[in-house]
Amino acid sequence: MAVVMEVNGKPYRLNVKSHWTLLEVLRRELALTGTKNSCDRGSCGACTVILDGRVVYACSLLAVEADRRKITTIEGLSDGETLHPLQEAFVREDALQCGFCTPAMILCSKALLDRNPRPGIDEIKEALSGNICRCAAYRRS
Repeated sequence: MAVVMEVNGKPYRLNVKSHWTLLEVLRRELALTGTKNSCDRGSCGACTVILDGRVVYACSLLAVEADRRKITTIEGLSDGETLHPLQEAFVREDALQCGFCTPAMILCSKALLDRNPRPGIDEIKEALSGNICRCAAYRRS
């Protein structure tokens, strides 16, 4: 099946199989490996991308569902050598740890700030709640 999508501001026309996920297309066909493959069932958030302004799990979306849509991956935030301010903030504040969940955390943060430039702590927690960090950076009970 032919799909047309805009990824990180660039138009693509791709031939995909009907069962391919957006995650598979981004990683295998477009070599955008910042979108991580982890649980492959929509429960960890590592494959998060921004689709038409909303965060989605790329492993849970068929590539054909992204036809004629705009997708932003972590690679689309930087401008060549210049990092996006959120990427810079994550580096500056040492918020990277192993880095596996970082792309999704940054994209969720960007989508939140695009909707609300001054979110409260509860909004921030909600926006990031779909991402699992495996570095044990959780508050212990």
